[in-house]
Amino acid sequence: MSGAAMPFKSRVERFLVERHGLGFSARGEACILRSFARHLHDIGHCGPLTVEVMTDWARRDSHGSTDPVTWARRLKRLRTFVRWLQQFEPDTEVPDDTVFGRMPERKAPHIYTEQEVIDLLASARRLGPASSLRGVIFETLFGLIASTGLRISEALSLKNADVDLKTGMLSIHLTKFGKSRQVPVHHSTLEALRRYRQQRDMAGEPYNDDTAFFVGSRGRLHGLPLGDRQVHRVFGELRRQLGWPNRGSHHAARIHDLRHTFVVRRIVEWHAQGVDIDQAMLSLSTYIGHAMVTNTYWYLSAVPELMALAAGRFEAYMSQARAGDE
Repeated sequence: MSGAAMPFKSRVERFLVERHGLGFSARGEACILRSFARHLHDIGHCGPLTVEVMTDWARRDSHGSTDPVTWARRLKRLRTFVRWLQQFEPDTEVPDDTVFGRMPERKAPHIYTEQEVIDLLASARRLGPASSLRGVIFETLFGLIASTGLRISEALSLKNADVDLKTGMLSIHLTKFGKSRQVPVHHSTLEALRRYRQQRDMAGEPYNDDTAFFVGSRGRLHGLPLGDRQVHRVFGELRRQLGWPNRGSHHAARIHDLRHTFVVRRIVEWHAQGVDIDQAMLSLSTYIGHAMVTNTYWYLSAVPELMALAAGRFEAYMSQARAGDE
């Protein structure tokens, strides 16, 4: 049994070495393929890989997902490896895209330029009336999302007790995947949070640890937790005023694209600094609250800026290889 599993595990490791040598970030694939190898070992699989074996593994998501789209995405992550494996084991089956039904493709996000983010915050700051907290509320909220990559739901769920203005640490509770995490913020973000809190308290807003950190400022919503619909309505108004060209696949630039932009800019900075992307990806995935690091690796193949960087790495690798052959 173990003798049958070891060759497959070795195949996985050889494939990962080859992919890394070609300039691909291998950690996302490594997590998936090693999980699959463990599954084959656990069930005592022998012989060629079949679609049945692969779909059985895909359904056994560690988060207990019952969503066929999630299963399909897991299965898709095996396909490049399985095609590679066929050259050594011709009886290997390759699953097609329809095993779990057609999988909707993730749409490319709008990646904000630095100037677009600056303009957004400046426009939010000018929201009236001048005597209200409205401007500072939305400037701080959008700035927080842009600088930390928080989901809008996570930012709006913050309580006063969750925002430590001494240490610059946010406590994010029961997020999209039912997990909690600690998010440290940059000192400039911390200063913005302190200014907002000071102005909010000076305006006489009710305060206790369980009060929402972001509150409404007008009419019947005054002092109540800031609502998702209200935030999206204000953002839509600002977007129309600013007239950004849409560079994503959605109908227009979205608040959630600030989160995507945070991730992309971080990876671009790492490339510029010569940081090992594979080493840093797990930390980034944890920081932004992804359930699986493979979700973070998605950006490398879906965002033009990062695809270009990956292509540059591949060209550099090939240049070195050609130089070595001369």
